Amino acid sequence: MKQLEFIFDFASPNAYLAYHALGPILEATGAELVITPCLLGGIFKATGNQAPMVAFGGIKNKLDYEMLEMRRFIARHKLTAFKMNPHFPLNSIHAQRGLIAAQAAGVGLPYLQAVLKGFWEEGLKMDDVAVIEQVLTQAGLDGPALMAATAAPEIKAALIANTESAVARGVFGVPSFFVGSELYFGKDRLGQVQEALAA
Repeated sequence: MKQLEFIFDFASPNAYLAYHALGPILEATGAELVITPCLLGGIFKATGNQAPMVAFGGIKNKLDYEMLEMRRFIARHKLTAFKMNPHFPLNSIHAQRGLIAAQAAGVGLPYLQAVLKGFWEEGLKMDDVAVIEQVLTQAGLDGPALMAATAAPEIKAALIANTESAVARGVFGVPSFFVGSELYFGKDRLGQVQEALAA
């Protein structure tokens, strides 16, 4: 079985959109999805990259076009539950550490889905640990235990290691994907991802 590795951070709206567009690709190719939590801010710092709103803010018409492409992607994949978080940009470090803790506890998928919903459907202030705990508890998970685990040195170290490894492998932003050693960046590369998985 081929693996699709997703270099992932909740902080990226495009990570939400890409994740929810992956279902048909995984079904068609039989590939296994592996989520690798990384810190987008750390990736940006290590590579000198910037968020599109900053990088393209001074370029006439560029941000407007980026938003147009986002609307087209949402319409194409029928992701009508998505909405920009009113608190954006959000610091995702607690959510990211929590994902690593949830993966270790065997509840990575329900954690991922609940927290994505909080970030990009419900518009919650997901950089607040208490809010994350509530979201997790409502999803039937042990929110307090998962958030308490984010303080563990090994969880913190794992997020740093994931981030450094991703940069060393060529990653400069999120969403990024690996099929084997091949890197694909952005939700607009999912067609290429599917071709690589099907090869």
